[in-house]
This record gives sequence, structure tokens and C-alpha cells, in this order.
Amino acid sequence: MTGPVPGRVDDAVVVGGGAAGLCLAHLLARTGETVTLVDAPDGPLRPAERTWCYWEAGIGDFEEAVVASWRRLRVRGPDGEVIESEPAPLRYRMVRSAPFERLVHSRLAASPTARVLRATAHEVRDAPYGAEVRCTTADGHPLVLRGRRVFDSRPVHATPPHRTLLLQHFRGWFVRTPVPRFEPGVADLMDFRVPQPRHGLAFGYVLPLAPDHALVEYTEFSRAPLTTAAYEAALRQYTGDVLRLGPFTVESAEQGVIPMTDARFPRRTGRAVFRVGAAGGATRPATGYTFAAVQRQSRAIAAALHHGSPDVPPPHGRRALAMDAVLLRALDTGRVDGPRFFTGLFRRVPMERLLRFLDGGSTPWEEFGIGLRTPVGPMLRTAAELPFLARRAAGRSEESPR
Repeated sequence: MTGPVPGRVDDAVVVGGGAAGLCLAHLLARTGETVTLVDAPDGPLRPAERTWCYWEAGIGDFEEAVVASWRRLRVRGPDGEVIESEPAPLRYRMVRSAPFERLVHSRLAASPTARVLRATAHEVRDAPYGAEVRCTTADGHPLVLRGRRVFDSRPVHATPPHRTLLLQHFRGWFVRTPVPRFEPGVADLMDFRVPQPRHGLAFGYVLPLAPDHALVEYTEFSRAPLTTAAYEAALRQYTGDVLRLGPFTVESAEQGVIPMTDARFPRRTGRAVFRVGAAGGATRPATGYTFAAVQRQSRAIAAALHHGSPDVPPPHGRRALAMDAVLLRALDTGRVDGPRFFTGLFRRVPMERLLRFLDGGSTPWEEFGIGLRTPVGPMLRTAAELPFLARRAAGRSEESPR
């Protein structure tokens, strides 16, 4: 397997052991495809443990990795207005990356058609039999993996040409209080009772894990991330002045940046090489949510491969992406006030319908009704402007008048 002469040729080689790579490898193995998952060895290429959240009805493929879930969701406006609902049959779920990885690896180990290799992938290219991945193993040996198709989930180094690029950036604390301070049955998706930045919007995010234990995050949608010290100051203000938690212990922290953009991420980079996950455009531009989309994309890829389709289905429909492009531009230009926009949307639209819309599962008629509950004038002006804006390969956003 280390020489240039083709040996084993898998149906698929999946590069990257994050959410997208794990989901896809698992579903391909379940349909009987031979699959190799290339996962980076311990070291700088392996990210810290992450938290992924999504909403889903019923029991999903990875329910065993769900560490917490909530039936009721809440949004708080800047003035303290509370919008709370139970969006049945949907439930909001939290998955931590380490338990999720253990679950999928155990399933792959039990599959006769799957294997996991710890190696660093350097090059992915087409080959006569499909495509190949040139790697270095954890002990420093060269390795060539061959597949009829290669699915690459590694992060892209630069955002493709775009008209708008905002960042969803955040820092969260897993906190423990000496007395009960949280409602375990209710998750706060957006709490706008925090100081707002000059450009973009900010909100708190609270996922209770027990009456005395929760993930508390400070999140911004804006053009540039903050320093860690600035996130820490914002979290101290939110936990102290807004939540009034009193004394607590920070057990761990997590921090991240998610691009929110109308860039077109190519799903195919070779005759038999495909991009999946966030690298293939799975992140929903207007929300930053990715985990549910990579599950849908993985199911679609597994079905397409099983039926001999040569392409990778898109993670989001054109209509959803067009609406997201309008919203991102309206937020970026300041034509709509972010906290008022989202608070109003959750107030006027049934939460179950709104969550389905944000997940790409709404009908055109439902989307029309949701559109009428947004600031119609600014949104129409923005929609009319978009076709005339150039896509830029660098920088944040194409400048436009307010």
C-alpha cells in the first residue's frame, strides 16, 4: 500500500475525522461500501474538543452521542422580552466531539468494510482508478491510499469569492455553581441582553446541563473576532450583570470562529475528488449551524454512491442560499437591526416552523410567510442590490451604501 502500484482500491476514502468525515464514513460503511477514514494523529492538526448542536425530530443516527437535549427553547430580546416555546416534534440536542468520535470509531471497527487510519494527508489528486491520497503515518512512513472517490473534509485555507463575509465568533464557559441557577428543561438560543457591538450583533447562549451546570457562551456576528481577553470580559459581564449567577467555577472553555458567507464553495475539485462538510458549503450561511447539514449531506452522498451517481448533492438548496445571502447583506450593511430582527422573527413565526426554515425544511409558501414578517423594505432593497455586487476573493465584504 505504500508504493505507486495500485493495491487496495476502496469505494471511498474520507479525509478528515471531524463531524463531516465521521458522519460520511459511518453512513458509507453502513451501506456496504468499502471505506477508509484518514484521521490526523495526535498533535497540532487535531482540534480541541468541540460542541455541536442541532435540532431533530425523533431518534437520530447518533443519539448515543447526545449528551443533553431540550424540549423548550427561549429567545430574550434586548429589553428582556421572553419568547419561549416547545417546537415539537423537534428537540435541541448537544453532541460533544470526543464521545461522538468514540461512538463512530466503535461502529467503524465493527464494520467489515471500514477502517480508520491515523495519518496526515498531504495531497489529494485524481488517478486512473479514481483518486489517491498521499499521506504520512504517525510513525513517519509514506502512505498512498486509493479510492474510486475521495471525500475531503479538511478546512479550506481561504474563503472563495464572496459578496458578504461575516464571522460567527464565540467563547463559552462550562460553569458549575454551588447552588441551582439554571433551568435544565429550557435552552436559551439567543439572549440579546448584552452590549451590542458597533457593527453586527451579539448575544448570550445558555445550555443547562443540570440545575448547577451549564454551557454559557458569548457570541458575535461581526467582521472580525475578538481577543480572548475581550471574550472573557464579555462573559464576566453576562454571567454577572445579566444572569446574576453569583459565584461559580469555570470547568473548561471553548472558543471558535465560523464563517457566514454567500461564497460558493466548490463541491468537486477533481474528476473523483469531492469536498464535504464546511469545506463543501455545509455551514448554513445565516446561522452558522453545520452538524445537521453534514448528516443530511452524508445520507445523500451514501444514497448517490449506492445508485452510481457521479456527483455530490448540495448541502443546501438554492432558494435557502439566496435568502441567506439577502439576510447576511442586510445585517452587514446595518439595514436591519440584528437583535430586533431575530427577536421579531421568533415572536411572529411559530418556533417549529422557523427552525425547519433555518434547517432548509420549509415549503415555499411557509418561506413567503416568514419573509412577510421581516423588515420588507430593507430586505427588498438588499435583494435588488445583490446581483450588481462583485464577488471578491479577499477581504471581508463588498462595500455597499446603507
